[in-house]
Amino acid sequence: MLSAQDNDILCRVGPGTPMGNVMREYWIPAVRSDELPSPDCPPVRVKLLGEELLAFRTTSGAIGMIQNACPHRGASLFFGRNEEEGLRCVYHGWKFDVTGACVDMPSEPAESNFKSKVHARAYPTHERNGVVWTYMGPREVPPPLPEIEHNIANTEIAKITLVMRPCNYMQGWEGEMDTAHAAFLHYGSAKSEDYEPGSFNYYQFRVRSPKFTVIDTPIGTSYGAYRPAEEDTYYWRTAHMMFPFYAVIPAGWLGMYVPMDDDHTMHWEILVRPQVGADQQRGPRSFGVEGGTAGATTWLPNGTGWYDRFNIDQEMANDYKIDREAQRTNKSYTGIEGIRQQDMAVTESMGTIYDRTHEHLGTTDALIIRTRRKLIKVAKDFRDHGILPPGVDDPTVYHMRSGEFILPRSADFWTALQEPREAYLKPSPEPKFEGANV
Repeated sequence: MLSAQDNDILCRVGPGTPMGNVMREYWIPAVRSDELPSPDCPPVRVKLLGEELLAFRTTSGAIGMIQNACPHRGASLFFGRNEEEGLRCVYHGWKFDVTGACVDMPSEPAESNFKSKVHARAYPTHERNGVVWTYMGPREVPPPLPEIEHNIANTEIAKITLVMRPCNYMQGWEGEMDTAHAAFLHYGSAKSEDYEPGSFNYYQFRVRSPKFTVIDTPIGTSYGAYRPAEEDTYYWRTAHMMFPFYAVIPAGWLGMYVPMDDDHTMHWEILVRPQVGADQQRGPRSFGVEGGTAGATTWLPNGTGWYDRFNIDQEMANDYKIDREAQRTNKSYTGIEGIRQQDMAVTESMGTIYDRTHEHLGTTDALIIRTRRKLIKVAKDFRDHGILPPGVDDPTVYHMRSGEFILPRSADFWTALQEPREAYLKPSPEPKFEGANV
């Protein structure tokens, strides 16, 4: 369990908090490219790390990320006119470009130089393969964009799935990276004899309690969870946590648990999976369609509110549409349809920020324990000693693939998988970011 103080350090992400300051050192996924489909389209409300921001695409296609409140008297720029390379407040006509500079102030005399003294808070953006990233940190020149292979390899926006989660980012991330739960929450009604002997599922459901090896890496933490396969082999599942909130799960795709604020998370999945496995796949494999791992999902129309993007019709208010008859008859272990919805039910039922002073952790929580400790240590080291968080200035440490595979019992999984784990598609040259940090 954690102390209340450490739980706060782990979970609180607003301006000035230790973890919020850590996350602001990194580029943050902000919106999907198709949320800003054309030049001068309507702006989008975006909440990130407790800040209310607006994303907008200018006439030339550049993307701005600007504070919601007009610096004049606080009216929302959401109602502004997106025109001619800037967002114009409809209250008094003040206009701001992607850097936050006031470029027009028609309510003031023509001879006034007041507009040169007014800036809105604005953050740099960078658009890559369907994702608009933003940098919210203090550097005048942002660090390199992380070389996350999923975002490099993916070129189809339809393979990028988002879902809004009304809980703290860490609860979502812990649910994603807890490999032991899959044999219960998602497949508790499955039996090993239902699968071909020698298959991954056969081994997973034959022994539902894996053993763990957990290590620190230059960009976070990794685990190898193993179960007996044959007399001389183990079935391994590997996954990686990468700072500040990424999860590369055994299935291979990327999860990004982006904090909107302390109590809400925008959960991204990029459904391209560069994977290490028995089939020795070295390149990216496409997996899934729009909707991701959510299965048969009904997506609600996006609204314009801070929490109105990428919601589904299964939620706490309707108990995630649990079917007790399906649960009773073992048609479904949970009675809840959809892998992602099952994750949502258990992690969101904890409350928005779970009080970890009440939990009792077991051996299969080894990765969770190690990762929490590392996150808290990094936050304290940055706060107290100015030690830069891992990976900020080295984008290559994100070259990490996950997977499922069979190894001899005598093998060290980390050494045995070094070559396929570090295999990587080299990115093409990146365009320069748009905007500026003011």
